Amino acid sequence: MNSPTAPGTLTRPSQNRPGLSLLSFNMQVGVGTKRYREYVTRGWRHVLPSQQVRDNLDRIGELLVGHDIIGLQEIDAGSRRSQYRNQIEHLAEAAGFEYWRVQVNRDLGRVAQHGLGLISRYTPFAVSEHKLPGRLPGRGALIARFGTPENNLAVVITHLALGAGSRARQLAAICDLVAQDRHVVIMGDTNCTASALIADPALAASGLRVYDRPLPTFPSWRPRRGIDHILTSPSLEIDEARVVDSVLSDHLPVHMRIGLPNTLATALNASHAET
Repeated sequence: MNSPTAPGTLTRPSQNRPGLSLLSFNMQVGVGTKRYREYVTRGWRHVLPSQQVRDNLDRIGELLVGHDIIGLQEIDAGSRRSQYRNQIEHLAEAAGFEYWRVQVNRDLGRVAQHGLGLISRYTPFAVSEHKLPGRLPGRGALIARFGTPENNLAVVITHLALGAGSRARQLAAICDLVAQDRHVVIMGDTNCTASALIADPALAASGLRVYDRPLPTFPSWRPRRGIDHILTSPSLEIDEARVVDSVLSDHLPVHMRIGLPNTLATALNASHAET
């Protein structure tokens, strides 16, 4: 078993240690807000198609290249505003990935198919979709397990509520869902800072680590708050963590490279070779 490291600790990458490159990004359905007033002046792009959004999706596709597992929030799975195109399928094809999955959490018919997206170089052996508790509906968690049932990596994609009470219940629900998994990654827009996550009792009890060095992601044009995070279990070493300076949404993406135990890496590679 790998020795746990303190929250936020960076370890020197080993040339002999296998790893994964992760990316978490609230992509704002490709709208690409660059200043506060655009929430009003360009808000129509959230309901109607535009060439700007199509061009922005192409740039997001370029951003994904080189990563292994990508978690995306605020995606559209195919409605009028995306010209009935599944944005995750489009991005996966553009960036050369074979596997993708979507969880629609707010089905507004032709107006919006709003949800979460997973894109991966590995094909999971199990995927599940979960509704999360809260005052308002529409929050969920998409969980993919990679490797083998005996030795797997559980990856959770989520977008948590704005309210602290709902957020706490949602974090508790997620922790319960992965309580039996040894190797866990949670990535998403948590709508709160690292200090708030560290203080959460369910996360503290779970043993999952919060990367607590400053990673400001919002707003993208003048980032001041770190509300997008990648959490890891102690078995996964954090080799690198940084914000990607690419203004393609009102959030900035978060990149993390993690080191894997050799047994987990072997299971991942074996499952990858079989697909």
